[in-house]
Amino acid sequence: MQKITVTLSLHSIDYPDNETDHTALLAIKSKLLDPSNKVLSSWNGSIHHCSWEGVTCGRKHNRVIGLDLSSRSLGGTISPFIGNLSFLTVIELYNNSLSGNIPAQLGHLIRLQVLTLRNNTLVGEIPSNISNCVNLRLISLGNNKLEGKLPVGLRALSMLTILIVEDNNLTGPLFDIIQNLTSLVSIFAHDNSFTGTIPNNIGRMRKLTNIEVGENELSGTLPLSLFNLSFLQEIEFNDNQLYGELPADIGFTIPHLKRLSLPGNNFSGSIPITIQNLTTLEVIAFGGNSFRGRVPYNFGNFRNLNVLSVAHNYLEGDISFIDTLFNCSQLSVLDLGSNHFSGILPKSVANLSTSLQWITISEAQISGKIPEGITNLNNLQRLVLSNCNLSGSLPQDIGKLYKLGLLDLSSNKFEGGIPNSFANLSLLEGLYLNDNILEGSIPAQLGNCQSLLNLNLAYNELNGALSNELFEGSASFVGVDLSENHLEGSLPLELGKQSNLEILRLSNNKFSSVIPDSLGDCPDLQYLYMDGNSYSGNIPSSFASLASLREIDFSRNNLSGPIPAFFSKFPKLYYLNLSYNDFEGMVPTNSVFANASEVFVAGNNKVCGGIKQLKLPKCSENQTRERNRLIIPIISALVGVVFMAVGAVGLYMACIRKKKTPRSSGSSMMGNVTIKVSYDMLLKATAGFSSENLLGTGSFGSVFMGILNGETVAVKVLNMQHRGASKSFIAECNTLRNIRHRNLVGIITACSSIDFQRNDFKALIYEFMPNGSLDQWLHGVDRNMNLAQRVDVAIDVAHALSYLHHECETPIVHCDLKPSNILLDNDMVAHVGDFGLARFLTQPQHPNQSSTTAIKGTIGYAAPGNNRVIPNYN
Repeated sequence: MQKITVTLSLHSIDYPDNETDHTALLAIKSKLLDPSNKVLSSWNGSIHHCSWEGVTCGRKHNRVIGLDLSSRSLGGTISPFIGNLSFLTVIELYNNSLSGNIPAQLGHLIRLQVLTLRNNTLVGEIPSNISNCVNLRLISLGNNKLEGKLPVGLRALSMLTILIVEDNNLTGPLFDIIQNLTSLVSIFAHDNSFTGTIPNNIGRMRKLTNIEVGENELSGTLPLSLFNLSFLQEIEFNDNQLYGELPADIGFTIPHLKRLSLPGNNFSGSIPITIQNLTTLEVIAFGGNSFRGRVPYNFGNFRNLNVLSVAHNYLEGDISFIDTLFNCSQLSVLDLGSNHFSGILPKSVANLSTSLQWITISEAQISGKIPEGITNLNNLQRLVLSNCNLSGSLPQDIGKLYKLGLLDLSSNKFEGGIPNSFANLSLLEGLYLNDNILEGSIPAQLGNCQSLLNLNLAYNELNGALSNELFEGSASFVGVDLSENHLEGSLPLELGKQSNLEILRLSNNKFSSVIPDSLGDCPDLQYLYMDGNSYSGNIPSSFASLASLREIDFSRNNLSGPIPAFFSKFPKLYYLNLSYNDFEGMVPTNSVFANASEVFVAGNNKVCGGIKQLKLPKCSENQTRERNRLIIPIISALVGVVFMAVGAVGLYMACIRKKKTPRSSGSSMMGNVTIKVSYDMLLKATAGFSSENLLGTGSFGSVFMGILNGETVAVKVLNMQHRGASKSFIAECNTLRNIRHRNLVGIITACSSIDFQRNDFKALIYEFMPNGSLDQWLHGVDRNMNLAQRVDVAIDVAHALSYLHHECETPIVHCDLKPSNILLDNDMVAHVGDFGLARFLTQPQHPNQSSTTAIKGTIGYAAPGNNRVIPNYN
């Protein structure tokens, strides 16, 4: 016993801080969650803590110098007691589910060299006292939810070589903080909200090898000193706000460059011809800029080239430069869409690298045929040859491209039939053959494409009946568009098996017989267009279950019977066209039927009632009695509904002021929200998006005046390279597709064409407001409003907000209401516009949980500036 006592005493004297480490580790364990109960099972008193899993101790002092619990599926938080492990040099806790803040006590670890916490869900700011960890070489905090600015103290970490903070919510300056860290080798800071410019003295960071700062808000130009960093292998500045030209000698100053990624900015000028000297290049990504001129002709030197993307620029010249890609044996992505290329599609396309996964050549003046040998590219996953002048027949053996997930050959001049071999494309998710001259029947075998979600064969010369097999196979369609063909016969009952169907467009064919009851078994159906056919009979009662419907068009058929009352119970329905049929009886007056801009019943001579704007005859007593018998047998309930409706209408009419003339913006196109609009149509309508037609610019794009189908419209073209533009487009589409009101700016349609990654074209077409914005009238030098007009505008806006807040199924918050977003039509009726920041307001699930709506946009009142005020559709 005496010997043991002496031994313990000596141990305590030699290693007085061992107990400190032991206690700190137990405190760390207490904050961690170990779902498997295995990772931390060794952290107990049965063995020394230096033998615990993930713990490393130094040989000299037996102190904890390393803590590695990475990729262990651990949860919980990081205990502040980690700061008591004063000998720690390495902390590796990446690839877990840790939450909470990074403890400020990390600043006590002056010996720390490696800190890797990436791929967790950590929140809060990076501790400011991290500057005390002067020996740090590696900081890896990527893919968390950190926020705030980079600590100014980072400037003191002179030994730092790698900084990884990508995929967070960090803001503020980036290069102002790190520009003097001359030991830095790699910077990974993409997908944040960093601001500022790239300083000229970045050339002092001579060891820089990798710079990844895409998807931020950096501005200014790329300084020439950047291109003198001879060790650079990777430059990635995609999706920022940078501009300027690339230096002509770029091919001589950074000889080791492997990745040059600049899409989604506003770079201009030509692509330097010296880029051909950068034989180590693996990625060239210039999409979504303003580059002009020709593509450097010879790519034969790029033996390691993996990605060539120059889409959405103003490049021109013969597309035959594809011939020079023959030696690029590693090429996997070729994206040339939306430029001004011309010439004949080279046959050499079929002889490119068998590593090719993506080919996109769209919106180009190229002609020719698809080379028969295209099936040599057996790794193709995406083939887009749309909006060109290609012709000939579709290759019969295209079904050999077994890995194909997207095939878009739309808007060309392809003819002949659709090959049966398409049925072999088991991974195909999207097939777009619309806007061609294809004929014959639709192959029933397409129903066997088990991954097929979207099928668009519209605007062709297809004929015959639809096979049952098309809809009873393994395909699970989300969208089907067969409109504008010569299809005939009745719809297969098997259509009802498509339970995931959201969009069905069959317009302007020769379909006949009755609408199948089975279509009521598609609960997710949102857009149903069956107009311009020869359907007869009643609308099936099974349609009462289609509560997700937003748009319905049954116009120009031979349908009969009463108008179903259940349409008025569909909460999302905002467009119902029943015109030119043989319906009869009373037209409801509630829900979708309460707005003349949402419901169309012209050409039905046996209908009556409805709201007065529909100008229908009053229902006779017999018609009213029959309607009551069929729909509301309890007379007292009907009387109550009538009194409530009359009261609501009376209250509404008491609020609005009388106008001398009706609203002028209810154009014919507004009655057809599915007007087909292509990029070429918009190009023509706006005179090539000319500056003369420019109404103004906003946060996410520009607005042009255009003449579309003989009517004046406003065309909002989004800059999809601007951070947040895609979300704005989706938000505005989702909002405006769910609402219709006389005091909201109406959307006529949306135009979208997809290209490489996010470099796509999206536009919204609105009603044109000839009297501009309220901002102009309040602050313009040549316009003024009297008191009565101002009161009218205030009432209009109040009606719009009341509708958004109280009358929609889900309340909507505009989030950016200001004078420039209030537009005036020809009669000075005010309309609220710009729903790019709008939010659907959901109810909190818990008492302490706030709404999901975040208030964004201009805070309070935005005072007028010195610039010319323009109508704000943005």
